[in-house]
Amino acid sequence: MAKWIGLAAGGILGTFARYFLSGTIHRIFGATFPFGTLAVNLIGCFAIGFLAVLAEEKFLLGPAARVFLMIGFCGAFTTFSTFILETSNLTKDGENLYAFMNIALSVILGFLVFRLGVMLARWI
Repeated sequence: MAKWIGLAAGGILGTFARYFLSGTIHRIFGATFPFGTLAVNLIGCFAIGFLAVLAEEKFLLGPAARVFLMIGFCGAFTTFSTFILETSNLTKDGENLYAFMNIALSVILGFLVFRLGVMLARWI
Protein backbone atom coordinates (compact mmCIF):
# COMPACT_ATOMS: atom_id res chain seq x y z
CA MET A 1 0.00 0.00 0.00
CA ALA A 2 2.86 2.41 0.76
CA LYS A 3 4.21 1.87 -2.77
CA TRP A 4 0.88 3.00 -4.25
CA ILE A 5 0.76 6.06 -2.04
CA GLY A 6 4.31 7.00 -3.02
CA LEU A 7 3.49 6.45 -6.69
CA ALA A 8 0.34 8.58 -6.46
CA ALA A 9 2.05 11.35 -4.48
CA GLY A 10 4.98 11.49 -6.91
CA GLY A 11 2.54 11.50 -9.82
CA ILE A 12 0.52 14.36 -8.41
CA LEU A 13 3.63 16.43 -7.74
CA GLY A 14 5.09 15.66 -11.17
CA THR A 15 1.83 16.63 -12.88
CA PHE A 16 1.63 19.93 -11.02
CA ALA A 17 5.31 20.66 -11.69
CA ARG A 18 4.87 20.01 -15.40
CA TYR A 19 1.75 22.19 -15.61
CA PHE A 20 3.39 25.05 -13.69
CA LEU A 21 6.77 24.96 -15.47
CA SER A 22 5.51 24.52 -19.02
CA GLY A 23 2.82 27.15 -18.47
CA THR A 24 5.29 29.63 -17.05
CA ILE A 25 7.70 29.14 -19.94
CA HIS A 26 4.84 29.39 -22.43
CA ARG A 27 3.80 32.73 -20.93
CA ILE A 28 7.37 34.05 -21.05
CA PHE A 29 8.37 32.88 -24.54
CA GLY A 30 5.01 32.62 -26.31
CA ALA A 31 3.53 29.90 -28.46
CA THR A 32 5.73 30.14 -31.55
CA PHE A 33 7.72 27.08 -30.44
CA PRO A 34 6.84 24.59 -27.67
CA PHE A 35 9.61 25.76 -25.34
CA GLY A 36 7.63 24.71 -22.27
CA THR A 37 7.42 21.09 -23.38
CA LEU A 38 11.06 21.13 -24.46
CA ALA A 39 12.14 22.46 -21.05
CA VAL A 40 10.06 19.86 -19.21
CA ASN A 41 11.48 17.05 -21.36
CA LEU A 42 15.08 18.19 -20.91
CA ILE A 43 14.73 18.71 -17.16
CA GLY A 44 13.01 15.34 -16.85
CA CYS A 45 15.83 13.63 -18.76
CA PHE A 46 18.43 15.26 -16.52
CA ALA A 47 16.49 14.30 -13.39
CA ILE A 48 15.91 10.65 -14.31
CA GLY A 49 19.56 10.25 -15.36
CA PHE A 50 20.72 11.76 -12.08
CA LEU A 51 18.31 9.61 -10.06
CA ALA A 52 19.23 6.44 -11.97
CA VAL A 53 22.88 6.83 -10.98
CA LEU A 54 21.92 7.52 -7.37
CA ALA A 55 19.78 4.38 -7.37
CA GLU A 56 21.77 1.92 -9.50
CA GLU A 57 25.39 2.92 -8.99
CA LYS A 58 25.60 4.75 -5.68
CA PHE A 59 22.75 2.84 -3.98
CA LEU A 60 21.46 6.02 -2.36
CA LEU A 61 17.82 5.51 -3.36
CA GLY A 62 15.84 2.60 -2.07
CA PRO A 63 12.83 1.02 -3.79
CA ALA A 64 10.31 3.39 -2.21
CA ALA A 65 12.28 6.48 -3.25
CA ARG A 66 12.64 5.09 -6.79
CA VAL A 67 8.89 4.55 -7.05
CA PHE A 68 8.15 8.04 -5.72
CA LEU A 69 10.82 9.95 -7.69
CA MET A 70 11.53 8.00 -10.86
CA ILE A 71 8.20 6.35 -11.64
CA GLY A 72 5.80 8.73 -9.93
CA PHE A 73 7.32 12.19 -10.23
CA CYS A 74 9.39 11.81 -13.42
CA GLY A 75 6.74 9.61 -15.05
CA ALA A 76 4.08 12.25 -14.54
CA PHE A 77 6.43 15.15 -15.20
CA THR A 78 7.41 13.69 -18.59
CA THR A 79 7.30 10.18 -20.04
CA PHE A 80 10.00 11.36 -22.44
CA SER A 81 12.53 10.94 -19.62
CA THR A 82 11.52 7.27 -19.25
CA PHE A 83 11.87 6.81 -23.01
CA ILE A 84 15.40 8.24 -22.85
CA LEU A 85 16.33 6.13 -19.79
CA GLU A 86 15.12 2.93 -21.48
CA THR A 87 16.97 3.82 -24.69
CA SER A 88 20.12 4.55 -22.68
CA ASN A 89 19.78 1.20 -20.91
CA LEU A 90 19.62 -0.52 -24.29
CA THR A 91 22.88 1.13 -25.37
CA LYS A 92 24.47 0.33 -22.01
CA ASP A 93 23.55 -3.33 -22.59
CA GLY A 94 25.13 -3.20 -26.06
CA GLU A 95 21.75 -3.30 -27.81
CA ASN A 96 22.45 -0.37 -30.13
CA LEU A 97 20.14 -1.64 -32.87
CA TYR A 98 17.26 -1.89 -30.38
CA ALA A 99 18.08 1.59 -29.07
CA PHE A 100 17.93 3.02 -32.59
CA MET A 101 14.71 1.08 -33.27
CA ASN A 102 13.19 2.44 -30.07
CA ILE A 103 13.97 6.01 -31.12
CA ALA A 104 12.88 5.63 -34.73
CA LEU A 105 9.74 3.61 -34.04
CA SER A 106 8.63 5.77 -31.12
CA VAL A 107 8.98 9.00 -33.06
CA ILE A 108 7.77 7.86 -36.47
CA LEU A 109 4.99 5.53 -35.35
CA GLY A 110 4.01 7.92 -32.57
CA PHE A 111 3.50 10.69 -35.11
CA LEU A 112 1.64 8.38 -37.50
CA VAL A 113 -0.78 7.05 -34.89
CA PHE A 114 -1.29 10.59 -33.63
CA ARG A 115 -2.32 11.61 -37.17
CA LEU A 116 -4.54 8.51 -37.38
CA GLY A 117 -6.27 9.56 -34.17
CA VAL A 118 -6.80 13.05 -35.57
CA MET A 119 -8.23 11.65 -38.81
CA LEU A 120 -10.53 9.25 -36.98
CA ALA A 121 -11.82 11.96 -34.65
CA ARG A 122 -12.52 14.23 -37.64
CA TRP A 123 -14.26 11.42 -39.49
CA ILE A 124 -16.78 10.67 -36.70
